[in-house]
Formats: sequence, structure tokens, C-alpha cells
Amino acid sequence: MSWRYSRWSADHALPIGASERAAQGQEVHAGDVLAAGATYGTPVRVGGARRIGVAPDDLARVMRVPVGGGVERRTVIARTGRRFARAVSSPIAGRLIHQRADGDLYVAPVVGRWVVRSTLDGEVSRSDDGCVTVTGSAWALQGVAAYGPDAIGDIALAVDAPAAELHPSRIDVRLQGRILIAGARATAESITRAHACGVAAIVAGAAPAGGLRVVYGDEATASGANTGPDSPTVLCLIGFGSAPLPREVFMPLVALVGARAAVHTASARLFVFAPESAGDFARNAPSLALSDDWLGARPMDERLALAGVKRFASEIEAEAVSTADGPVPVANVLAFDAPRTPQT
Repeated sequence: MSWRYSRWSADHALPIGASERAAQGQEVHAGDVLAAGATYGTPVRVGGARRIGVAPDDLARVMRVPVGGGVERRTVIARTGRRFARAVSSPIAGRLIHQRADGDLYVAPVVGRWVVRSTLDGEVSRSDDGCVTVTGSAWALQGVAAYGPDAIGDIALAVDAPAAELHPSRIDVRLQGRILIAGARATAESITRAHACGVAAIVAGAAPAGGLRVVYGDEATASGANTGPDSPTVLCLIGFGSAPLPREVFMPLVALVGARAAVHTASARLFVFAPESAGDFARNAPSLALSDDWLGARPMDERLALAGVKRFASEIEAEAVSTADGPVPVANVLAFDAPRTPQT
């Protein structure tokens, strides 16, 4: 089954250095901030307890800035005495990130800030330093691979037919913040133009593997790539190369134009926040087969029937299914929701 309305959970991994985080049980909506923090540069070691003449266990008592607090250059971190005072000052602006067992301190410069936003309407079911999980109900469409950061926006249609290719000329700044439905193929040119115009994400049947490597570099694999926040977001629903969307997948997307949606790249899912009664979307999609040029996949709209063992142009004999265009090896036919990339 392609579309399914159910209760889902979405894990949001957190980088190191979270300074705020949503509490477990908190109600959130897609796009709400789940956690925020800073990215640090090379830390600087600062003499602490020995410098001011206290035992390491007593350092916290005389500290004026707690571990995790922000500091400016020459900020007094700890101090003892009055008339003959001893003090520890920060040599740089940044954040006090650690206290060693011997009483020394580490201060690191803040080189960037990050924010993690929810991709589901629901409730925070887990919240710790490594991950925030949100559980909620939505329509969902499972893809094969996703690239880039999570994205939230309204659905917009950028093609006229499920077999059409997304052309860069169809994209402009009026689509800023939208999740574009791109039909059978999204090329590197259309992906980069969409990102330049502020498009939130592209959802397509497929994208050329070479184009994905141009956009995302060598980190792009058949399982996806979770890159930085400044990268475009792409969700491939079927595979790579070119893959026309089955009507059972495309028509609900047309009906849901304007609805709020989110792309969760870790699970390669499109979540659409519409009521369960929005339409009769939960239908079985047809099977998929490799295209005749081996450069993509195509939906098998006709009823499939076994054709027995056939000899193909490669001189290989194999079990086949009959189609209007001739026999196709059984091994080249998969159900729409069958796994098509290695599961990690």
C-alpha cells in the first residue's frame, strides 16, 4: 500500500551542544523548534582550581559562571578573596563547556548555531541529549531515499502529469517555502534552482544518481544523505534515473495541494497533515519494473501473469511475467512498497 493514515513516530537526532530541548509529553506542531544549540570551535584550556588556590571539589563554590554558561573575553569565571583577590578569566568569547577532575576548565568559541524542528504534529515521546522523538497521526508516503535536511511546507504541484519531468523553468520565487511534487524525474538543474528560489523540498519519482552526486557530493548513496541545513531537500519515492508516479500515488498528491506537509529524511517519508477523511487515498499501488533502457523504473499498470521461462536478449533464461511490451524477468519486478535499498 502506498498512502497510509496512521500514528507515526519521527526521530530527530541532535548534534552535540544542545542548550534547550522540548520536554517529554510536550505538544508540538510540524515546524516547531524541538532543540537548539551551538557548534563549537577548538576549545582552550584554562587553569582553574590551582590558579586561585582552591581544591578541585571546591571550585564550583567560587565560580561565577556555571559550566554551560556563555562568556565574553576577560569575563571572570571564578574568584576568591577580597583585598588580595585571585581570579580566573576567560581568554576568549564563547562558552564554558567542561570542568576537568583536576579543576582546570575548557572554554570554546561558538562558531555556529543549529536548530532542530519537528516533522510531525503530535507529542514528544522521547527527549534526551541524543534524540527527540515525536509521535503523531498523519497521512504518510514512504519513499526509497531522501537527501538533505528535514523540510516543512505546503504541497504545490509543479508538473502536469505523473510521467512529466520537473523543468527548471517551472520554478520561481513564488514557490518559496513549498514542497514541490516533481513527477517522474528531478534533475540536478531543477534541484539547484529550486533551492536558490527557497523551495522547501522536492518530491519526485526518481532523480539521476549522477545529478545527486553533483548536488550532494560523494556522501550521496542509494540510502540517502543527511547533509547540512544549507542543502536542498529531495525525496525519491521509487528509485533513481526516471520513474513515472503511479496514479494511486500521484492523484492523492493532487488532491492534497495546499495541505501542510513535511519531509522526514531519516525515514525517507512524506507526512501530510490532513484529516483521515480527506480522501480515499489508501489504495494498493501497482508493481514496479525496470524500464526497457535500464535507466529507471516504470509502474506496471496491467494485470501481471506468469509467462514461464523465457530467453532474453542477454541470452539468459529466467522466469518472466507477460506485459504489453513483452516479457519481463520476475526478478526485475517489485511491489511498490518493497525495500529497494539496503536497510541500515
